Amino acid sequence: MNAKYSRYLGLDIHRNYIMVGGVDADQRVVMVPRRIQLCRFDEWAAKELRPTDAVVLEATTNVWPCYDMVKPWAGEVVVAHVAQMKLIASAVVKTDKRDTLILAKLLAANLIPPVWVPPQPVRELRSLLNHRRHLVKQKTMAKNRLQGILFRHNLFPPDGGLFGQEQRTWWEQLPLNQVERFRARQDLETLDALTGQCQQLDQVLAQLSVQEPWREQMPFVLQMSGIGMVSALTILSAIGDIRRFDDPKKLVGYAGLGARVHASGQTHLGGAITKQGRRELRTILVEAAWVAVNHNLYWGEQYARLARHKGAQKAITIIARKMLVTLWHLLTKRQVDRHTPPTVIARAFLKWASDYRLATSLGMTRVAFVTQSLATLGLPTTLAPAVVAAKDRRPVRQ
Repeated sequence: MNAKYSRYLGLDIHRNYIMVGGVDADQRVVMVPRRIQLCRFDEWAAKELRPTDAVVLEATTNVWPCYDMVKPWAGEVVVAHVAQMKLIASAVVKTDKRDTLILAKLLAANLIPPVWVPPQPVRELRSLLNHRRHLVKQKTMAKNRLQGILFRHNLFPPDGGLFGQEQRTWWEQLPLNQVERFRARQDLETLDALTGQCQQLDQVLAQLSVQEPWREQMPFVLQMSGIGMVSALTILSAIGDIRRFDDPKKLVGYAGLGARVHASGQTHLGGAITKQGRRELRTILVEAAWVAVNHNLYWGEQYARLARHKGAQKAITIIARKMLVTLWHLLTKRQVDRHTPPTVIARAFLKWASDYRLATSLGMTRVAFVTQSLATLGLPTTLAPAVVAAKDRRPVRQ
């Protein structure tokens, strides 16, 4: 930490208040810990903080609003990595005042493990995607309850979609008692409401995908097999700025897809993946890997070779890790994915344009939208009219 700072302040954030305390460069207490109510914290920050102050906050649920209030007034603001802080500052006696001073002293000693501070567009996109995951989880719970009713009564569903509108008459005619019928009707109504909310949210996400800072990056992610619009946004929001990772191994570790290692003396053991890092990035890559191995020849062959020796689950985890390394190269070097045929990439761009009427919303034709996306990758733009014509099943105009 730069010696130009006269005070090193620690902020221990709670639900309704923030405990504030500070030390100088020699670890002497210059601000006795005190409690500031959150409703008055912005006023306190503007009045008390100075450009010669360095401030540290722990990464908690409400850290970013507090960070935004502190940033304009302090000389430097650091957000501490909570998990690593526990290893450094674990104590038997724990109070708000002690925690605040420990934060300040670690900051003065330059021992704070910082986290990256995402800009506002990344925070907003992460928030929307987190909301979408909650909606999908609730949909799954409603479907599981409905499946449970069928299981309890030994009822077998008809062919086709079980929860579509075309099956509602079938659900209403099931031989259920009054209570079970009521539960089934409410779960179906819940499912309809959640489906509508997910569709509205996906439309909002689609519009964000063609706005900065995502529009330029989207083609480089969407070109990979197994990745759709929502998956691409999830990956980009989790990564943030790809320049943070100067090596693909760091990105793999950030996703928690790296192997555990115990190396000491004559002992060297490798284990399962660490699962430490952005969970949503790790989850979406495994989901994308399953799609890729079933639809892409290269990834399918890789998976088949690995599965023979390691089993299905370990093999798909390795494929997910390899796909993340490939993504690092695509985003960092702005390359074309050599494992995906250009025609398949063009069809992925057409799906992006068509499913959410993005081309229309931008005042473009689908051909123009696909052409622009192909040009971003440096691929032949002549593919655009062909894939659009093939989707519409009409001849290409010469």
